[in-house]
Amino acid sequence: MPDPDRPRAWTLLVDGAPQSHVDLDDPVHLDFAYQRRIGHLIDLVAPPGRPVRALHLGGGALTLARYTAATRPRSTQQVVEHDAALVAFVRDALPLDPGARVRVRSDDARAALARLPDGWADLVITDVFAGARTPAHLTSTEFLAEVRRVIGPGGSYAANLADGPPLTHLRRQVATAAALFAEPALIADPAVLRGKRFGNAVLLAADHPLPLAELTRRAAADPHPGRVEHGRSLTDFTAGAPPVTDATATDSPAPPPSTFRTR
Repeated sequence: MPDPDRPRAWTLLVDGAPQSHVDLDDPVHLDFAYQRRIGHLIDLVAPPGRPVRALHLGGGALTLARYTAATRPRSTQQVVEHDAALVAFVRDALPLDPGARVRVRSDDARAALARLPDGWADLVITDVFAGARTPAHLTSTEFLAEVRRVIGPGGSYAANLADGPPLTHLRRQVATAAALFAEPALIADPAVLRGKRFGNAVLLAADHPLPLAELTRRAAADPHPGRVEHGRSLTDFTAGAPPVTDATATDSPAPPPSTFRTR
């Protein structure tokens, strides 16, 4: 769907749900709030402009891969998108810059992750939805153990999550990350964190201190300000929720019918 405010920008809808936004003239422009929040981590995962190795689990319109290629030239990126028809459509309708070092493959995210060598990635981003829900097998400690294996020293993880009241899924995802990583954090709209409405939250995790002060400053300055939770406040947020395992995993909750609005 064309963006009426930007001449060469488009929103990708999958089954009626807005999935990605791409401006072909300005790949650094991130229209969706959750993508801006992940973009902050991309900016801070290494010194400005330094190439990184990034793994994107879930491709959509390749928005964050385009952003990484534009802000960190010569980065090596792998994108895993299960929907082969979607990949073909995006390549045709929204072509990548030919100079971007982005390899896109059609595969299951967890299966592709298992084939990557230890310590390959500086950054792993999970943004996988099927029918507007994250598949169960991408929510467990076993899955995150594979993510942690693939992340190299000093690397970081980001995941786009969606939940609404009573935030059971989100609390359990934070607990799952805390069971694997030394430093989890969460960025979301305060109304989502208070359980007032359904929405997206970005889960961050690393085995080293995250750049929390700068993440907090950037999230607060966004057009839709976000709040960063970390440490004791994040532990309190989980409210004793148990980590998810493959045996207990379920798909993330379906959004209410009124969640998605198109312009």
